[in-house]
Amino acid sequence: MIPAAARTHPAVAYLRAHRGRPATWSDRYTSVFGLLVAAAVLGRPVAEAIGGLARHADPGRIGAGFALVAAAYAGFLALARALGPVVLPAADAAWLVTSPLPRRAVLSRTALLLLSAAALAGVALGLAALSVFGAPGELGVRLAAALVLGVAAGAGGMAAAVLGQQSPAADTRLQFLIAGIFSVAVLAAVSGAGPGRRMLAAVAGAPASLGAAVAGVASVVAAILVRRAWAALGHIPARTILASSTRTARVTSAATTLDPGMLTWVAEDVHWRGRALRSRPWPRLVSRLGPAPALAWQEWLRVGRRPGRLAALLCAAALPAVCANAVCANAVGANTAGGSAPAAGVLLCGALTAAAMCTGGVRRDGGDPALARMLAVDGRAATAARAVLPALLTAAWSALALVGLQAVGALPAGPWWALGPAAAPALAAGALRMARRRPVDHSMPVIDTPGGAVPTGPLIWAGTGPDIALLGSLPTLAVLVTPPADVLPYVAAQAVAGAAVLAAYVLRLGRGSRP
Repeated sequence: MIPAAARTHPAVAYLRAHRGRPATWSDRYTSVFGLLVAAAVLGRPVAEAIGGLARHADPGRIGAGFALVAAAYAGFLALARALGPVVLPAADAAWLVTSPLPRRAVLSRTALLLLSAAALAGVALGLAALSVFGAPGELGVRLAAALVLGVAAGAGGMAAAVLGQQSPAADTRLQFLIAGIFSVAVLAAVSGAGPGRRMLAAVAGAPASLGAAVAGVASVVAAILVRRAWAALGHIPARTILASSTRTARVTSAATTLDPGMLTWVAEDVHWRGRALRSRPWPRLVSRLGPAPALAWQEWLRVGRRPGRLAALLCAAALPAVCANAVCANAVGANTAGGSAPAAGVLLCGALTAAAMCTGGVRRDGGDPALARMLAVDGRAATAARAVLPALLTAAWSALALVGLQAVGALPAGPWWALGPAAAPALAAGALRMARRRPVDHSMPVIDTPGGAVPTGPLIWAGTGPDIALLGSLPTLAVLVTPPADVLPYVAAQAVAGAAVLAAYVLRLGRGSRP
């Protein structure tokens, strides 16, 4: 109910005009036609995929597959918490949230959209979990239980995120829940490769009635959480909704303008806003080495001030091994190329991400050329100094990932870990090139293809940086796709290629160029 004092407020007329319009015949026709087209296009592939679930699960893949599903669910909760999740368009949030209207009436439409998104995500998670554990018998019961369990997990997780937005204590509990799910994912990945394989196989072979009972309990818990979240809509602080709406508007703007580089600045702004940094003297060795190492020292400080992100990055080094084990769980000496080929792309993306974490100073100088000129530091020396930390972090991450691949049997015996330090210089050069790239140039021509028009501006932007990283890492990618018996010659070739790419990138900068 709207209070009598608020019925004359302009927000009431706005709310009724945008939410009280009845659906027309054309609206219903468009909705039904869209559903029929989607059913015609996706009906057969979905039916074939569901029919393929009637099989026994491979015990060697259950642990890795369940780890990926758990990590995806934890990522879903983390994304919901990062985005709000209750948000409004920035223009509406600026005055509707602070108006005398009941907050639940203002946020009810957003709540329904969140519930729909959570249900769709839950369906995807349920089908993914069922594909991991298989459905050897009673496919209908197991499919229904998986869908109900997935929807309950999605709706309950979204409700927990809404409660976390309303209460700091609930937000702390949500953070512990996300950390616990990530821990379960790591435990499943580790135990699925050895001691816990029998336990996971027993879970996969459990009767369908047990899965239905678990789904029922999860539905009750999710219903309680959704009801609590609906009651908490009216008590979410206005400042929280305004901050989340502003942050989401920036993310949406970056997505619609095809400028993903803006997302980095949004994340940095959210993290450092309102934080007080302690002043500490720099090490004497850094000040004695000259201005270029002193300029690069800020990256070491940034990494040290965020140990949680560094720990998460090092834990993510197990992803290539988990992906390889999920695709093909072969023993050592078998057809290892089947498991290592898909892991090569994950390894390259993860290593490039590790290097890109240490290029904030380069991005800042690229966005503020005046400040870069005021530093009066030689561009070559600054780039060489700034490449040290990305190379070291990438070398450590890649070495850990390669050790994990070798542990799960995706790679044969040999010093495969040495490929990580050998490829690190090329990956560091790619990360530095990514940090220096300009925004997307939308004035570039559009290529007409049989699949539609393809703009070249975003493609060139996305390929700036990964191009030289891929070029300098070709020996590593080649041996990961087809593992040889002796890896030492390829390590030597990779070391030469990586050093050559980094040296060429540094020397390409003029001596008097900006850092």
